[in-house]
Amino acid sequence: MENVTYLTFVLDNDLFAVDVKSVLEVLEQQHITKVPKAPEGILGIINFRGEILPVIDSRKRFNLPPRSETEKVFVIILEVELNDKRYLISATADGVKGVFELTREEVKPVPEMGLSYDARFISGVIHLDGQFILVVKPSKLFSISDLKSVVE
Repeated sequence: MENVTYLTFVLDNDLFAVDVKSVLEVLEQQHITKVPKAPEGILGIINFRGEILPVIDSRKRFNLPPRSETEKVFVIILEVELNDKRYLISATADGVKGVFELTREEVKPVPEMGLSYDARFISGVIHLDGQFILVVKPSKLFSISDLKSVVE
């Protein structure tokens, strides 16, 4: 059985996780530059090590209420593969909890009913320490057209 290490993060008091193999870095209080007419769900862009990256509003993508202007925001830098090409993207989080390891078998399928989230972004559910954690598919958080319309 193969173990997978996950980074957990918070959105609107709910826990989410992403495979750490996709995570390059977590930034705290990053300045996000707004881009006029950016696609819905894209907050703007950031400069990450000389690369211009779109910032995905994770709350918007998951149909959660917007955060207040005073709330702290974290930006998670992710490397994803789409159509055999690697992209760097960034997504917001309200907080970062930590890292844990599980076997792939411990990640359960996403239930069909009862989620207010867009389930296409979720690959599974983990029940850990009495809490549910939704596992995010980074490659499904954005489309190539979203990316190109912001950075080109």
